[in-house]
Amino acid sequence: MTDALGWRRKFGVIAPSTNTIVEPDFYAMTVPGVTAHFSRIHIRNQDLSDDANFENLLTQIRAEIGFACERVLTCEPDYMVMGMSAETFWGGVEGNREFVAQIKAITGLDVATGAEACERALRLYGARKIGVVTPYQPVGDANVVRFFGEIGFEVTAIEGLKCPTAVAIAHVTEDELRTAIRAVDGPDVDAIVQCGTNLSMVRLADEAERWLGKPVIAINAATWWMALRENGIEDKVYGAGSLLREH
Repeated sequence: MTDALGWRRKFGVIAPSTNTIVEPDFYAMTVPGVTAHFSRIHIRNQDLSDDANFENLLTQIRAEIGFACERVLTCEPDYMVMGMSAETFWGGVEGNREFVAQIKAITGLDVATGAEACERALRLYGARKIGVVTPYQPVGDANVVRFFGEIGFEVTAIEGLKCPTAVAIAHVTEDELRTAIRAVDGPDVDAIVQCGTNLSMVRLADEAERWLGKPVIAINAATWWMALRENGIEDKVYGAGSLLREH
């Protein structure tokens, strides 16, 4: 017997309790027969006003993520998707590997992470030099630059928006994001990458590809693309960028 709605795949998704963007983003990009089932990591202190508080957010995530995984396993998902990104970049390549291994050990399932999804997308596009937009404090940006550097990409510019709280990330406007995209773009930039799953940039990235003439990778679109393609689901999704529409 298969699930009445998730007859192709059921995805278990882990997201911070403060995140209001990644869940509707994933639902908007879903395809027939695929369902997303969210489990929330309890964020008790969402202050992100400096590096120390930003790192404290990750401490909370690490303490709670096992419980979130165990809860979502009760719906018997086929695959895991990380609806958060900072932790997937932390500690560079080795940190990402350890994170993926942790999730697999808890769930017994394969997992899509934002960091790996961005890497796959950039290699697909043949990009080498990238501009990056994040909602992070400098310590978060440093880990993003480290990850991309270790896998062979040069971050020519990074714009960290330094959002003061975890919820405030979702308050960033399209005008602010448009300005940030332009700030990290340049004639030598092959692609733009947006990190931070609580930044609402899927629709804007789709538009920005048209006026920049280059790939603009919104992390929620990239993560969902990786999850679909890893599971043999080749359906095209429109309005979420060239990655889901053409690849």
